[in-house]
Amino acid sequence: MFKEGTIIYFDPFYFKNGNRAKPKYFVVLKNQANQNILASLPTRTDSVPVKEDIDNGCIELPSINLNCFVFSNDIEVTECGKSFDFKTHIYGHQIDIYEIEYLKEIYPLENTDYEIWGEMKNNLFISLIECLKNSKSVKRKYRKILEN
Repeated sequence: MFKEGTIIYFDPFYFKNGNRAKPKYFVVLKNQANQNILASLPTRTDSVPVKEDIDNGCIELPSINLNCFVFSNDIEVTECGKSFDFKTHIYGHQIDIYEIEYLKEIYPLENTDYEIWGEMKNNLFISLIECLKNSKSVKRKYRKILEN
């Protein structure tokens, strides 16, 4: 379930900060000895300045401390040919660590509590990791995790 590059769909996902739960995709960026995972919650929200708008790939704006990886809704994201319904963004400052045991406790049943949406295409996953680990807007501890 927590293999690197796996995209999981939770319905609903319970946020760490206690905000309301809602359906959410979850991208496993790094699995640390099956104890913790570094992951991202992709979003439709576009916070990238209009002049920097791209359809797909890495955006690095050090002047405003913004790092974002954009997935066009026109590209296949997974090995099984799935695409996001909307242009989707992963922001470097929003990646976080999640304890695997805690996730397994909250979401025990596949196809009930969560669905394995697919495995990200390898070249796309490598591009995403490179984008995040080379960004100054990603916390240093997370960049170190991504480098290992």
